[in-house]
Order: sequence, then structure tokens, then C-alpha cells
Amino acid sequence: MAVTPQVIGIIGTGNISAAYLKIARDLGLFRVKAVSDMDAARAAEVAAEYGIQAMTLDELLADPEIVAVVNLTPPGAHADVSLKALNAGKHVYSEKPLAVEREDGQKIMDLAASRGLRVGCAPDTVLGAGIQTAREVIDAGRIGRPVAANAFMMSSGPESWHPNPDFFYQRGAGPLFDMGPYYLTALVTLLGGVQKVSATTTKAFEQRPITSQPRAGEFITVNTPTHVAANLTLEGGAVATLVTSFDVPSSEVPRIEIHGTEGTLSVPDPNTFGGPLKIRLKGEKEWTEIPLTRPFRENSRGIGLADMLDADASGGTFRASGDLAMHVLDVMHTILESAEQEKTLTPRTATPRPAALDAQPGWFAAPATGD
Repeated sequence: MAVTPQVIGIIGTGNISAAYLKIARDLGLFRVKAVSDMDAARAAEVAAEYGIQAMTLDELLADPEIVAVVNLTPPGAHADVSLKALNAGKHVYSEKPLAVEREDGQKIMDLAASRGLRVGCAPDTVLGAGIQTAREVIDAGRIGRPVAANAFMMSSGPESWHPNPDFFYQRGAGPLFDMGPYYLTALVTLLGGVQKVSATTTKAFEQRPITSQPRAGEFITVNTPTHVAANLTLEGGAVATLVTSFDVPSSEVPRIEIHGTEGTLSVPDPNTFGGPLKIRLKGEKEWTEIPLTRPFRENSRGIGLADMLDADASGGTFRASGDLAMHVLDVMHTILESAEQEKTLTPRTATPRPAALDAQPGWFAAPATGD
């Protein structure tokens, strides 16, 4: 039986906020009371659209009815806002990454533990039908023992479409910190935590021209690697190759493949919730598409928050956890440090493979195969 929706506030009203507001309205997994943004006019506009309140940050954090906040601020503000919310006695669910710096991520986790509060973090795409059905296939042994994985995020960079792409090329961003959390969280969810890292990095350009409007013709100074290649040894012994790049004009490589002793699984884009999911076993000449057996095939950002709030009400555990996000943050820094030091390194943190999401989560009343 679904629990009574808990009341939350959202800090940051950029484009991603619409997904949380929509799932709150459509599925009733939680109730948004208020939004806050440094741009008060923007917050008021969003609040009016969804019939909720616009508040200042201090007003939102002081509201006793709000039990948790969703931190949708830019990555550089994640740590400061999350720490303020925890100090105000609120659970926190943050967009990725948990923080820019490893030390700030640990401060968040330590403060939450000391105050008995929950911390969750995106991406929750790994709880969608695509990745969760892939997890079911792996756990059933259909591809045998997982031996290796390949994960590729290859693009030419965001300066051709993003109106203000500068931050993508600064510390705490680049292809690894921007998109790496989707791929690393998927690998950990499917195969287990990262135990060893060996990496190399490069950048194609010291400056990159903006070709999108309204700033076409301006140049960005590149202050972070833009092509990152890492070999990861995962819990259980599988070895993964992860490549994230803003330096690739075009590519036909798969998003993620898991190679087992009996076959290969082609996993959907981890930045989405659905499919396609395909399998090809030993001796087979063609790929076979696997029907998705789990809920949440469409954009369902916010289900990780719902899982966290349910765990808080029941005293249980949840999947898109701060511990998992802290491990991903740690691994990303370890990748860069491995490249800088030109040696294999061990991440400072470890995390168990998150439990698979139930085919019919108790907090979700729709049919297990529904969208």
C-alpha cells in the first residue's frame, strides 16, 4: 500500500525541476509545497504554473511541514545548499553530482549521519525499466558470469546547443563529471562497486568556440580534461572500460555492453529510463530485444526521491543513496588522479551493489509494466 505523500520543497527551478514537479503531480509519490530560486521571478512563474508556493531559501528551510528538499542548484552550489538543508533538519535529495569536491561530499554524508537524516542523489535513471530489467537478466544468469563491460559517452561537446556552456569546461564538470555519474551509477548498480582505477586523459583544445546563440563567436578556456578513458576493476572481478568525451565528432559505439561467459547484454542509454535492451548469447547470429519487465519506462526523475522518502517512513534502505553518490564522486576524482599520477589507484570509498527495485514498489500503485 502506498504511503501518504510526504511534503517537500525544491531549490532551483531550472529545466530539470519540471520533471520532479510533473511526477509529483501525476503519480502522487510526494507533494511539492514550494519552490525557491535565486531568480525570484522564475520561482514565482514555476509556482504559479503548478499551483504551489514560491519562497525564499530561508523561508523554505524554516517551513516545518517540509520534511525534505530537492537540491537542483548548479553543481558548484550543491554542497553549500545541501549542508544548509541538513542543518535545518531536512532530508536532502540532490541532482548529480553529490558535490564537486570529494571533501564536500563527505561533509554532507557526515552531517546527515550525525543528525539522523537521509541523503539521496541522482541519477535515478538506474531505477527505470531499462536498467532494472538488465539487472534482472544479469541476476538470473542469462549471460553467465559477468567478465567485462564497456561504457561510452561520446559527443562533440555542448557549446553547439547550450546557451551558456562555459561551466562544462571547468573543474567539477567536463564529460566525466557531467555525464559520468549516469554511466558509473549504472555500472555499480549492474555489477558492483569500483575497486581499482587506471586512467588517462587529454583535451583536444585549449579554447573552444561557442557556436550556439546568443553567444556565438565567444571562446571558452578549457580547464578540465575533455576526453577521459578509464579501466575499472569492479566488485566480483568484472573489468569495465569507461570513456567519456567532448572531443568526438561522431561515433557508433554502444552506450553500455555487459559481456558474460555465456553472452552479451546491450544496455540502454543510462541517461534514459526505458529501452531498448538487447541480448546475444553464444552461438547466436542476431541480437534479440528483451521486453522490459519493470515500471518507469518514460522520464520518471524523482522516483529515487520517492524511494528515499519511503525508506525514511519504513526505516528501510533505498537505492539512489548518498553512499552510492559519494562512491561515484570518489571514483571520478580517483580517475582524474590516476591519470595525473600515471598509476593505478584504489578509491577511498566502497559501496555495496544497490538492491534491485521491486517489480511492484510499495510506494508505486501503477501496474508493474506501466509507463
